[in-house]
Amino acid sequence: MKTAYQTDIGKQRSQNQDRVRVFHNGKNMLAIVTDGIGGNRSGDVAATIAIDQLGRQFMAAQPQSVSEAKQWFQEQVLAANALILKKSQENQSYQGMGTTLVAALFFNDQQVVVANIGDSRGYIYHDGLLTQITIDHSLVNELVKNGDLSEDAARVSPQKNIITRAIGISPDAQIEVNSFPVNPGDLFLLCSDGLSKMVNNEQIKAVLSTDQWTLGEKCQRLVSLANQAGGPDNVTVLISQNN
Repeated sequence: MKTAYQTDIGKQRSQNQDRVRVFHNGKNMLAIVTDGIGGNRSGDVAATIAIDQLGRQFMAAQPQSVSEAKQWFQEQVLAANALILKKSQENQSYQGMGTTLVAALFFNDQQVVVANIGDSRGYIYHDGLLTQITIDHSLVNELVKNGDLSEDAARVSPQKNIITRAIGISPDAQIEVNSFPVNPGDLFLLCSDGLSKMVNNEQIKAVLSTDQWTLGEKCQRLVSLANQAGGPDNVTVLISQNN
């Protein structure tokens, strides 16, 4: 897998609370994007704790199959959740911190297991089609699923930043985990909501489908589009391509 990523503070925030890392262990790769929440209450600390927990455990003893990976993600997210809650209790300045997460574990460039909690997203670009492969844990997504809000209305709703799940907020951190085949030429995009709330699917697809740009240039273009649209949040983009 070839991978590139970029993270940016955006146009309106005083600090970047997004985190992004890639870990390689043998033929397998783990890519993670976390987005700290809690305003100025150390969301960056929570985002770092989560990414470090999963990365450290992946390098120490990675799962050996898709079924193992699904269980592994749940265990490691719960472990990160416990660490964040413990730190919140020890230091008053950390109270209320948490983080979203989206992660992809690639097995031998043939299969990928994708996990998420919150509203950071994963997409596959395959054969000219862009497909979101994660489920937003957000209030507006619940309203859309129930038929109470259209997708277009959800994009501009004043409630669009309210998430219903996160790591570090409660003792129970439930994640979504799914597996997908990896085909030659497929592109996988992981991003924080600083991208997905400001750049629509057609714009994302147009960037990913451009052959003359490198993966790094595609990351830069997506970040630029989010900032051109106002850049109200930190924006992080990671793109992996199957060789």
